[in-house]
Amino acid sequence: MAYRKRNGTVYSILILVCIVGFWLFENFYTPATYSKNDVGIESNNFPEELLPSSTTGEIINHEHFTLSYKEPFEQAEWVAYILDKSHLTYDDRKRPYFIEDPFVSSKSADWRNYKGSGYDRGHLVPAGDRRFSLQAYNETFYTSNISPQDKEFNSGIWNDLEQQTRRWAKQYGTLYVFTGGVLESGLEEIGQEDVDVPDSFYKIIARKKGDKIYSLSFLIPNKPQFKSLRNFVVSIDDIEKETGIDFFAELSEKQQSTFESSKNTTGWKF
Repeated sequence: MAYRKRNGTVYSILILVCIVGFWLFENFYTPATYSKNDVGIESNNFPEELLPSSTTGEIINHEHFTLSYKEPFEQAEWVAYILDKSHLTYDDRKRPYFIEDPFVSSKSADWRNYKGSGYDRGHLVPAGDRRFSLQAYNETFYTSNISPQDKEFNSGIWNDLEQQTRRWAKQYGTLYVFTGGVLESGLEEIGQEDVDVPDSFYKIIARKKGDKIYSLSFLIPNKPQFKSLRNFVVSIDDIEKETGIDFFAELSEKQQSTFESSKNTTGWKF
C-alpha cells in the first residue's frame, strides 16, 4: 500500500514537472534569430530608388524584405519586397515560432501581446509568398512583420488580395510590393507592450515596363468586408495622405506624378 502511494506521488510530481516545463517552454522559449546578421538592401535586390521614406529612420534590411519599424506602435509602418514569378512555389514549410526581430534597436514586440486579444498575428509580407526557401519563409515570422488584424479580415478580403497579388506576379513576372497598417493616434492597443491595432491596411503593388512604372493601390478597413477588391482601390497619393509616408521618394516629382494619382485598374486583371 505504501509502495503504491509512493508511486502515485512520483507520478503526480512528474506530471506537475511536465506541465510546468511545457508552460515555461510555451511562454519563454524562442529561437535567437532566423538571420545571420543585418544585411544591406542589395541582398534582397529591392531597388533602393523605389523604397518609401521612413518617418522613424529605423530601416531594417533582411535577406528577403526591408521594413521601417515604428516603435511607438510596436510594428512596421511599411514592408517592401519583391514578388517574382519564380518565388511562387508550393514547398511545404513547417510554421516556425514568432520571434522578436533582433535587428530592431528596441526589439520588436513579443508575440504574446496578441494572446487572448481576439486579433490575428497578421503577416505583412505573407509567408505564402516566401515558400521558395526556408530562410525566406522563416524571416516572415519576425514580429516586426506582423500587425493585429481582425480574424475575418485576415482570412477574408486580405487573403483574397494576397492571392490576387500572386496571380499578378505569375502574369507580369516581377512586382514590387509595399504593405502596412495606417498608424495614427488614438488606436486601440493590445498586450503589455501596447501594440496598436490599425483601423485600416494598405497595399501598393508596382511593376516596371521599360522606364514606366505601373501601380495599383488598396486601402481596406480592418474589419470583415463583403465587397470586391475593386471597391478598395485608391491612389498612392491617398495612402500618402493617410500615412505621412512618401512612396517612391527617390524618384523625381515628374516621374511620381505619372502614376501616383492614378486609380486606373486598366492592365490589372482581377
